[in-house]
Amino acid sequence: MSIVPEDLAYSAEHEWVSGDTDEGVEVTVGITEHAAEALGDIVYVEAPRVGDTVIAGEVCGELESTKAVSEMYSPVSGTVTAVNEALESSPETINADAYGEGWIFKVELSEDAPDLLDAEAYAATIA
Repeated sequence: MSIVPEDLAYSAEHEWVSGDTDEGVEVTVGITEHAAEALGDIVYVEAPRVGDTVIAGEVCGELESTKAVSEMYSPVSGTVTAVNEALESSPETINADAYGEGWIFKVELSEDAPDLLDAEAYAATIA
């Protein structure tokens, strides 16, 4: 069974958000361990670029695994401030440490985050 950290917020599309989700705050975004396990071995990450605008609920990149290519949706709206460049050479880091070194990008929020799921509600969706 997948780990679901209590201190993160989650989207129904299996992304996580770390940080205060108020307008003007920078948050970190990644995919959940459940999503990483479902994808299998991740071999390529196409993340948004620094300076890009992402919109909550819209496609912002993709993840390629040995099984399939999957679209990645932004759980929040704002401007991308950082991208995990280590994933270019080691995309499998997401499989090994989805909630730590496997983070994908950071965003300065242009508005309060939409209604994200807490750990209990997300765990119920993947049970």
